[in-house]
Amino acid sequence: QVQLVESGGGLVQAGGSLRLSCAASGRTFSSYTMGWFRQAPGKEREFVAASRWSGPSTYYADSVKGRFTISRDNAKNTAYLQMNSLKPEDTAVYYCAAGSYPRVGVPAEYDYWGQGTQVTVSS
Repeated sequence: QVQLVESGGGLVQAGGSLRLSCAASGRTFSSYTMGWFRQAPGKEREFVAASRWSGPSTYYADSVKGRFTISRDNAKNTAYLQMNSLKPEDTAVYYCAAGSYPRVGVPAEYDYWGQGTQVTVSS
């Protein structure tokens, strides 16, 4: 069992930055793929970024590539999402998720989810 708790959301002006954190319980954090998803009102949950447990494999949605960076600190059982050059269209509830070996962009293939943290970008 893995429990995930996100933090770091908030209100920021367009062009600003935020760093989201996802703290995980459990001893096997390092063996999970960690993903970030987001969901805006009235829209489906969409993939943002993911990090495989092994090696430097990271994946990004085209809409955030070059602006967002996913990282993880396995010693701290924590994943991060650094978000730069934020745009109003980035406004959403952001969720972190963990899975054994999901297709990174498929929410249903992740096993554990956090409660979400709100990110609001004003224009």
